[in-house]
Amino acid sequence: MDAAWFRANNPQACPQQCDCPIQWPTALYCDHKGLADIPDSLPNRTQYLFLQANNISSLSSSFLTKLTALRWLILDHNQLQELVALQTQTQMYYFFANHNHLRSVPSTLPAGLKELRLAHNQISSISPGAFQNLQNLTLLLLQGNRLQTIVEGDLKGLLSLHLLDLSGNLFLAVPRNLPPSVQQLYMSNNTLIGLDEDSLRGFLKLKYLRLSHCGLQSSNVYQQVFNFTSLVELDLSHNKLKTIPTVATTLQYLYLEANEIQDFNVNSFCRHWGPLSYSRMKILRLEGNKISYQQLPSNWVFCLRVLETGSCS
Repeated sequence: MDAAWFRANNPQACPQQCDCPIQWPTALYCDHKGLADIPDSLPNRTQYLFLQANNISSLSSSFLTKLTALRWLILDHNQLQELVALQTQTQMYYFFANHNHLRSVPSTLPAGLKELRLAHNQISSISPGAFQNLQNLTLLLLQGNRLQTIVEGDLKGLLSLHLLDLSGNLFLAVPRNLPPSVQQLYMSNNTLIGLDEDSLRGFLKLKYLRLSHCGLQSSNVYQQVFNFTSLVELDLSHNKLKTIPTVATTLQYLYLEANEIQDFNVNSFCRHWGPLSYSRMKILRLEGNKISYQQLPSNWVFCLRVLETGSCS
């Protein structure tokens, strides 16, 4: 349908720079308009505001005071360098500001947030107390930034966090001060100097761990560091591992492609096997290593008896 037709037949007020769907009266689409500023006179009925792909460099506090029912604010692909006080937005649950120029995580975030997406900025620090009131936050995306460390207290308050993406930053080690509620931790594309026996201690609920493209070497990785039963999926692809680390028999997905593995040790997956003792591994990827199918020991089938997909070359 032509946007002009909708505008002509829409009884609700709508800023000239935006589109206001009749079928979704609480949403304003002001994205991809080349805007340098947020339009004036935004209707106070607005709950979903789409402002991505513009040239907005700042948010005025005046526009926020008028929008008391705002739930979603999408500001991806703009020119933001800092954020004004957003804590007044008591109804805001989702805030996206990926691909901007933010240098720190602000301490003025709405307490009711459930998802915060700040990927691909220039963030090198977390403001003191930034997360202390965000007890409902379940997803935090910080990949593609310049973080080097997370110190004690930086993530204090994140009691419900399930997914934390720190990929593509400047970490040399897995931070020791992450919320124990995390179930998905993504740290690919960092340059990790190694993993010791305490690197993943305290992650009692961790199910999905991604550590691809981290420069990991077997000599610097504690052999038992991944041997805990909550883990379901482990991605160690594109590293420099020469041996397969020990994993729990409950692990279901293991990605080891593009390493330097030369030996297949069944004991990495099973310490012993029998009618009830075997690996629950469903997918095992080993292609791009220095091992071939012909090199696999004959007893691997007794351990990996439920394997659905296995590949090596």
